Amino acid sequence: MAKKQFAATGRRKSSVARVRLIAGKGDITVNKRTLDEYFGSEIQKRELQRPFDVTETSGKFDVVATVRGGGFTGQAGALRHGIARALCEVDEENNRPLLKAAGFLTRDPRMKERKKYGLKKARRASQFSKR
Repeated sequence: MAKKQFAATGRRKSSVARVRLIAGKGDITVNKRTLDEYFGSEIQKRELQRPFDVTETSGKFDVVATVRGGGFTGQAGALRHGIARALCEVDEENNRPLLKAAGFLTRDPRMKERKKYGLKKARRASQFSKR
C-alpha cells in the first residue's frame, strides 16, 4: 500500500515549486538533490523549515519538490509557499490558522517591473547632459 501524499504548488516572482509531502522523517529533496546540495545559504534552508516549525510538524514529513524558474531566493520562497499549502491539506482545521497568521499562505505579488520604451531599464533614463 502506498503512503498518503499531499501535493501543492507554490509561487514567488517567476519561480514555481511543485511540492509533495509524504509521511517520513523530515528529508527534503529539491530537483532530485538534497537540501544542502541545492541551497547553499543557511538562511534559505531555515526559511523552508519555518512552516514545519509553526505547525509543530518538524520531522514528520519528507518533502519531494520540483522547482523551476527564477533565482535561489525566489525558488526558496516558492518552496516555502508550496510546503505551507501542502500542510493545509494535511490538517486544514489546525494548520491553516497558524500558517495564515504567519503569512505563509499569502502569495507574494511583487514582480519585476517591465522595461519602458525610451528608458534603459524600468526606470533608469539615460544620463542628462546640458550640452
